[in-house]
Amino acid sequence: MISLVTEMLILINQTQVTEFILQGFSEHPELQIPLFSCFLSLYVVALTGNVLIIIAIVLNTNLHSPMYFFLFNLAIMDIICTSSILPKVLDGLLSEKNIISYVSCLAQLYFLTWALSSELLLFTAMAYDRYVAICHPLHYSTMMSKTLCSMLAAGVWGICAFNSSIHTGLMTRLSFCGPNVITHFFCEIPPLLLLSCTSTYINSVMTVLADAFYGVFNFLLTLVSYGFIISSILKIRSVEGKKKAFSTCSSHLIVASMYYTAVFYAYISPVASYNPEKSKLAGVLYSVLSPTLNPLIYTLRNKEVKQALRKLFPFYRN
Repeated sequence: MISLVTEMLILINQTQVTEFILQGFSEHPELQIPLFSCFLSLYVVALTGNVLIIIAIVLNTNLHSPMYFFLFNLAIMDIICTSSILPKVLDGLLSEKNIISYVSCLAQLYFLTWALSSELLLFTAMAYDRYVAICHPLHYSTMMSKTLCSMLAAGVWGICAFNSSIHTGLMTRLSFCGPNVITHFFCEIPPLLLLSCTSTYINSVMTVLADAFYGVFNFLLTLVSYGFIISSILKIRSVEGKKKAFSTCSSHLIVASMYYTAVFYAYISPVASYNPEKSKLAGVLYSVLSPTLNPLIYTLRNKEVKQALRKLFPFYRN
């Protein structure tokens, strides 16, 4: 009986945190309004651009090909990524104290992790698609069948949903009984682990494994695909042929390079060496700028998408 009371007292003293405070950009109060305007503009552009790409691909039969099928999935992932973060960021920039509940924090973590990991896997699938298109053009329709593309997309969504469930589930096992200020503008794994009152060893191991798989392994697969692509392009004799072949994969190469740069900058480092300022900068790059620039890059460098948008929206003059 005495031991039971003692355990209850310990639990009371280690009360679980029910809400967190997102530090955001509170250390720069003079930038609150300019940052609000900037983030709001980026959010509107990201939503508009990605929704337009989704509509164009769905309604235009000329875009019903593997490359645009993957681009369709990328646009959905970008919308999930920005919508899981920016509404709360905008609200926080107008509030004196940016509070987020424990449940909302875990929900944000789940959807953000799902979207980010899905994009990394999808870039590998898109690189393989470009590899087949350029290195094996005569077998493209059979090697990139609708069945295979559907399986690849389902695998990306399913694997990454499972991965996100693992990380979020492991986070629920931790006790948060001390400081509750997250040194970021959204709920992310490294700053949350630093607030835990209990051991984060398993979480750290799983984070490293996820970084190795999504960051390093998929990055290497993408590099290998583009190694074969560049080798095949260099074998093309005509300059015009080389330009045409490179133009079909240049947009994906730009987007993937930009995204991997931000992810490596933010995640490929131990939790103990977590740097709030560096993480915030990287967070802006992969969660705000990348989803905003993706539709712009794909439309500005893709004649088929621009033609599809002109047919659907006569006022479109990109």
